[in-house]
Amino acid sequence: MVSDEIMLKVENVSKIYRLGEIGGTTLRDELQRLKAKIRHKEDPTKKIGAKNYNKGEKFKALDNISFEVKKGERIGIIGHNGAGKSTLLKLISRVTGPTEGNIHLNGRVASMLEVGTGFHPELTGRENVYMNGAILGMTKKEIDAKMENIIEFSEVRQFIDTPVKRYSSGMYVKLAFSVAAHLDSEIMIMDEVLAVGDMAFQNKCLTKMRDVSEQQDKTILYVSHNMNTIRQLCNRVIVLNHGTIVFDGDVEEGIKRYYSETLDCYPVEYDYTNVPRLYHFGEAAKILSFHFLTHKEAIFINKDNLTFKVCVKSSLDIFNAVFRLSFRTEMGETIGTSLTKPFSLKQTEKKTLILSFALDELTEGKYITQIMLGCIDSNHFIYEYDNPGVKMPIEIKKDEQRGIKWQHKYHGSVNFADLELYEEN
Repeated sequence: MVSDEIMLKVENVSKIYRLGEIGGTTLRDELQRLKAKIRHKEDPTKKIGAKNYNKGEKFKALDNISFEVKKGERIGIIGHNGAGKSTLLKLISRVTGPTEGNIHLNGRVASMLEVGTGFHPELTGRENVYMNGAILGMTKKEIDAKMENIIEFSEVRQFIDTPVKRYSSGMYVKLAFSVAAHLDSEIMIMDEVLAVGDMAFQNKCLTKMRDVSEQQDKTILYVSHNMNTIRQLCNRVIVLNHGTIVFDGDVEEGIKRYYSETLDCYPVEYDYTNVPRLYHFGEAAKILSFHFLTHKEAIFINKDNLTFKVCVKSSLDIFNAVFRLSFRTEMGETIGTSLTKPFSLKQTEKKTLILSFALDELTEGKYITQIMLGCIDSNHFIYEYDNPGVKMPIEIKKDEQRGIKWQHKYHGSVNFADLELYEEN
């Protein structure tokens, strides 16, 4: 029994797929397989290069997950590709059923799992609105009352009586979202589809979802890899990893947990000798190694200096070489870069340099650093000689003497110098 306040209850749900043996082929393909098997010949439907394609391997997309969602909550579901996010939404939307466990819904569901979901390509935009409303149990009179708002919000008025098979993916999303947001559903499910729309429409959709959640108590489940939209919309986050829930709670803590999956290790030494470069700038000069000094891990206090040594080798004389150290947040947002003063490298010389960067401006948190070797020309343009492309994670911890808990969602990642304050005479 589910209370009125609980809109969704997921109980010990697992989803197992059997791969290969029954894999979306036609009856004709299955007969060809059987014939080949009887004659001890190779399967004619086997994918090129595939091994053991017909062995019936099992893949556990979701593994015994449970959670509840209350009325009016806006839940962000995040995780790496293959974590089980889309599978979970398909189960909740009743596109497919769970292998084990139960899902209880307390209301009608409007879902956008992929571009064009729920639309019939031969019907016009207007006809698809009526069809979607009818699926949700609404009468024609109820849909008529909302039609003008749906068309206005969708920004496709000019094409509303055109078959949707002629719509672009962006037009599909605009109309589909408008239908989901305006028709009488208690639960809205969105799976990354807003990424297809332009930036202005994405912001419009996020504002609309937040408004309908707050004003109409609609429950929203939203999957995205864009952490900024998760922050804008959601008041709770569920983090999935390999089909299991590894976090359920505060948005910022959930985002940190999501990124910590790849930032749990903080090595201090990097050997770039055999690292394949993503971009080839020639072999004039190369960075051979990078080493953070004075620490066993790349974990620092935000009053420390970030000191490291870099070993380089040049095949020609360079008189205005520079290093560039770039910083990004764990979410991938660029903070800034630091450049060294120009220095010289001699032909065939292997040189080790010690560099230092003041950490006072960076607040506590996890960051990504990268190193580049280049030179500055007479027009102050930086020409790159080598960029290993290796992301080096570091963590900065709070100086306990400062005693202020820094919150990135409010204050950002850079701690600027204090404001000057003057009293008027």
